[in-house]
Amino acid sequence: MTIWKKVIWFAVAALGTGAIAVLALSRGEQISALWIIVAGLCALSISYRFYSKWLATKVLVLNDERATPAVVQNDGKDFVPTNRWMVFGHHFAAIAGPGPLVGPVLAAQFGFLPGTLWILIGATLGGGVHDMIVLFASVRRRGKTLGQMVKEEIGPGVGALALISVLAIMIILLAVLALVVVQALAKSPWGVFTIAMTIPVALIMGFGLRTGRVNVGLVTAFGLFGLLFAVWGGQFLGHFPALEAWFRHDQKWLAWAIILYGLAASILPVWLLLTPRDYLSTFLKLGTVAALALAVIVLHPTLLMPSISRFVDGTGLVFAGPVFPFVFITIACGAVSGFHSLVASGTTPKMIGRESRIRQIGYGAMVTEMMVALMAMIAACVLQPGEYFAINAKGTPSEVVAKVSASGFPVTEQQMNALATDLGESTMFNRAGGAPTFAVGMAHMFAGISASPTAMALWYHFAIMFEALFILTTIDAGTRVGRFLLQDLLGNLWQPLGNTRSWSANLFSSMLLVAAWGWFLYQGVVDPLGGINSLWPLFGLANQLLSVVALCLGTTILIKMKKARYLFVTLVPLCFMCAVTFSAGYLKIFSVDPKIGFLSGAAALVQNAGAVGVDKAAELARQAAVWRFDALVAFGFLVLVLLIVLGSAKHWWQLMHGTRRIELHESEFVPLAQLESAPVIGA
Repeated sequence: MTIWKKVIWFAVAALGTGAIAVLALSRGEQISALWIIVAGLCALSISYRFYSKWLATKVLVLNDERATPAVVQNDGKDFVPTNRWMVFGHHFAAIAGPGPLVGPVLAAQFGFLPGTLWILIGATLGGGVHDMIVLFASVRRRGKTLGQMVKEEIGPGVGALALISVLAIMIILLAVLALVVVQALAKSPWGVFTIAMTIPVALIMGFGLRTGRVNVGLVTAFGLFGLLFAVWGGQFLGHFPALEAWFRHDQKWLAWAIILYGLAASILPVWLLLTPRDYLSTFLKLGTVAALALAVIVLHPTLLMPSISRFVDGTGLVFAGPVFPFVFITIACGAVSGFHSLVASGTTPKMIGRESRIRQIGYGAMVTEMMVALMAMIAACVLQPGEYFAINAKGTPSEVVAKVSASGFPVTEQQMNALATDLGESTMFNRAGGAPTFAVGMAHMFAGISASPTAMALWYHFAIMFEALFILTTIDAGTRVGRFLLQDLLGNLWQPLGNTRSWSANLFSSMLLVAAWGWFLYQGVVDPLGGINSLWPLFGLANQLLSVVALCLGTTILIKMKKARYLFVTLVPLCFMCAVTFSAGYLKIFSVDPKIGFLSGAAALVQNAGAVGVDKAAELARQAAVWRFDALVAFGFLVLVLLIVLGSAKHWWQLMHGTRRIELHESEFVPLAQLESAPVIGA
C-alpha cells in the first residue's frame, strides 16, 4: 500500500472515529443525522477493505481454482452458476427482511446511541463474520444446510437437535414475516399492484437470461423499467375503480396469495422466479436507501430523539425491557441475525461460481444492510419524540397522549390528527410494529425536498409498499431454504425425500413446509390471539438463537481447519450472543415484571380477570394461556440451543486436546479448469 493510500485510510478512520465521538458525547444538544451516515460509511469502508479481506485471505483462504457446488452439481433447478451481481442481489434481498427496517425503529425508544453503536459494531465484527463463514462452509460442503453441516461436523446428536430447532424456528420466522406483509398490503391496491407486477417482470428476466442470448445489462434495464412502472403506476389505480378492485383485497385473500407464491418460489427453478425477482427488488431497496441518504446529506435533518432516553431502564412505551439485552434482540438483521445463516447455507451457496465471491456476497451484503439499518434509525429519530411514542404506544388516543406526555414528551391529539391528515390516514394512534414509524420518518425527509401539499401522503404510502416488498423477498427465499432444511430432516427418515434433484420430493417437501407456516399465518389473520399472533413475541429471541448455532458451527470448522489462533473471530461474537439471547430468554420467561415476563404477565391477567365481566374475563384467561404457551416454547428453544452449545464445547475440547480425530467434511477438491464450460446465468 502506497503512502497516499495509507494517508487516505487513516483519514477515513479518523473521520469515522470523530463521527462516533460526536454521537456518543452529545448530551441534551441536538445534532445532525449526517453524523450517523458518516460513521456508517466509514465503518463499511474500513471493515470491508481490511477485515473482510483478512478473513478471506488468512482465515478462510478462499481459492478460485476450486470448483463450487453451483458448477459441480449444476442441475438447472437449485444448483445454477449465476452472475455475481445477481447472486449479490438475491442474497441481499433475502437477508434484508424486516429486521434492518423495523428493528432499529423500535430500538429508537432507548435513544439513537445504543442502537447505532450496536449496528456499527455488531454488523462489522459479528454479522459479517457470521454470514461469511457460514456461506464459506456451505460452499465447501456441496451447498448443505446449517443443520446438516452441524450434524456432520459436530456430531449426529447435536446435529439432530440443530435440525429440529432450526426448522421449528424457521417456520415461526416465515409466518411472522408473512403476517407483516399481509398487514401492510391489506386494502392497499397500490402496494398489491406493485408487488404483483414484479412477478411477470421477473419471469421474463429469468427466461431471457436462461436463453443465453440476452446479457445481464439488457435484462437489468428491462427489469428496472418494469419496476419503475410498477411503483409509479400504482398510484393511478384510484382513477379506474374497476381495475382498482382487482388489487384491493382483505387479509384472508392476501394470506392465501402469499402461501401460493411461497409454494411456487420453492418449487420452480431458482433461475426462473427467485433470483431475478430478488435481484430486481434489490434495486428498489438500495435505490430508496441511497435516496434517503442523499436526503439526509441535502437536508441534514436534526436528530430530535435524545441520544439516551429514560426508557433504558425497561419501562418503555414501545415495548417493555431494559436496553441490555433487548436492544440486541430487537435489532436483528441490521447487526447479527441467525436468519442470515439459513440463506447463506440455503439458496446462495448453490449459485456462486467462484469462491472469491464469498467475501463480496457474505460480508459485503451484511455491511450494506448495516447502512439500511442506520437509515431506519435516522427515520425514527428525526420525528418529534412525542409523535414517535404516540404512534407506537397502545391505548385509546386520550390514554396514549396522557402516557406519552407524562413521560416528558409532550404531544396532543390535535397534533396527531394533523399528522394523520397530512399522511392521508384516518389515525396514527395504535400503529405499533415499527413499519408505520419508518414510513412517517421517510415521508418527512422526502417531503422536505418537495413543496407539494400531497408529498407527505405520497411518500408515506410508497414507504409502506416499499417495506412490504422488502419483506416478501425474504419469504420466497426463506421458503426455499426451509424446503432444503426439511429435506435434510426427512432424508434421515427416508433417503429419497432428501434428494433435491427429485421433482416429487421437492413438491412434497415444499407443500409440507408451506402448510406449516401457512397454517400459523392464516390462523393469525382470522384470530387476534391465534396462530402466529401467539408466537409473535418469540420472533426476536428465536432469530438470535439461530446465530448462536451458526457461530458454534463456524468455531468448529476453524478448529478443524487448524486455524485455532483465529478462533477469536467467532468466539467473541458467539460468547456475546450467548449472553444476550440466554439473558433475554430468562427475562422473557421468569421476569417478575408482568410487562416483560410471560409467566408473571399471565398471572397478572388471571388476577385481573376476577374484576371484569364474564366476556372480558374469558379473553384475559385465553391471553394468559397464550403467554404460558410462549414461555414453554421459549424454554424449549433455550434448552435445545444450550444443549447444542454444550455439545459443541465438548467437541472443541476433544479436538484441541487430541482425544478426538480431526475429520473435516469438505467436499472433494475439483479443479475449476475442468468445468469451465459450465454456463453462467447472466454472464
